[in-house]
Amino acid sequence: MTQRIILRLFLLSVPVFFLGMIARKPAKPVVIAYVGGFRGLVNADRIAAEKLTHINYAFVDIKNNRAWLHNLATDTTNFRNLNGLKKRNPDLKILISIGGWAWSENFSDAVLSDTSRQAFASSATDIVRQYNLDGIDIDWEYPGMKGEDNVFRPEDREHFTLMFQALRQHLNALQQQTGKYYLITTAMPGFREIFTHTDMGQAQQYLDYVNVMSYDHFTGGPKAGHHTNLYAVTNDESEQSADRAVQRYRQAGVPAEKLVMGVAFYGRGWELAGNDPEAQPKLICKVNRVGGYTYIRDSLLTNPAFVRHWDKKAKAPYLFRPEQKFFISYDDEESVRHKCRYVKKNGLGGVMFWEYFSDPKDYLLTEIDRQLK
Repeated sequence: MTQRIILRLFLLSVPVFFLGMIARKPAKPVVIAYVGGFRGLVNADRIAAEKLTHINYAFVDIKNNRAWLHNLATDTTNFRNLNGLKKRNPDLKILISIGGWAWSENFSDAVLSDTSRQAFASSATDIVRQYNLDGIDIDWEYPGMKGEDNVFRPEDREHFTLMFQALRQHLNALQQQTGKYYLITTAMPGFREIFTHTDMGQAQQYLDYVNVMSYDHFTGGPKAGHHTNLYAVTNDESEQSADRAVQRYRQAGVPAEKLVMGVAFYGRGWELAGNDPEAQPKLICKVNRVGGYTYIRDSLLTNPAFVRHWDKKAKAPYLFRPEQKFFISYDDEESVRHKCRYVKKNGLGGVMFWEYFSDPKDYLLTEIDRQLK
């Protein structure tokens, strides 16, 4: 009894503002890795599970309005091996990511009616249940807009939100059986047009995280530029950046703590028409393949023919090979530091990246871990 009285007096003596500080203590930022299983078997032993909070397994396809394991034999083996990483990191969450650039063509049909939405949500939840996973990520490219070969229609805007509502209902029903909470996340682009075709303020109520694909800003067309820059270089509202994408999602009604900033583990390259990499605009003659950051760091940054530049305004690096007018945009340790600091300063949910095995030596993941630990 005496101990209870002492404890009660102590709690009464603690300033109210101090208790408020405890209540508002921010959660540790998440580190979400997209791991590509569409190529076949994943070498899970090479994944630094201790440095991750979530793995989004990419991708699950859609067929006949249902989530569908396109490569059943390798997918199921990959699920087992990824779940095995929890022996090293018990807090690690494994989610299926449905869609992607190549497998988004059937989303619009799958969520067109209440019947089809229920079938889709039920089938996705069945995969989570069967393979003892932790949730569902939706990578629809894009609702209401052309992606690769996707069907799209005006009704996608409303159906996008209703899809998440159906998924939450089915996952909550599964939670009643297992006692375990299941996550719903989505990967979304940062360009302005997507907000005409979605209602993110409504959709976010069913989502745990919105993974902002703040990369691939320049992937074609007549101009080149930074493909994964933190800040815009010009005042042109059409120029994309991670910061502008974050602000747009905030304005659309997504809380900061649900926004996860994208990091590119790969580069984009172009042959320019001119010989000045700082020129605006940078006109493209040819698109060149580059590869992942491990290749960029080990093979290109060590090549004297390539000169590294740093754009202070964009907080982004780029390489330029003058004799070939070869311009390469990418993320490196320095740009990752700025992104992680931005995440912490602005109270965002964390960072995510595409794709894990583009940087097999973990150069960028090690920097992310160092900054967000």
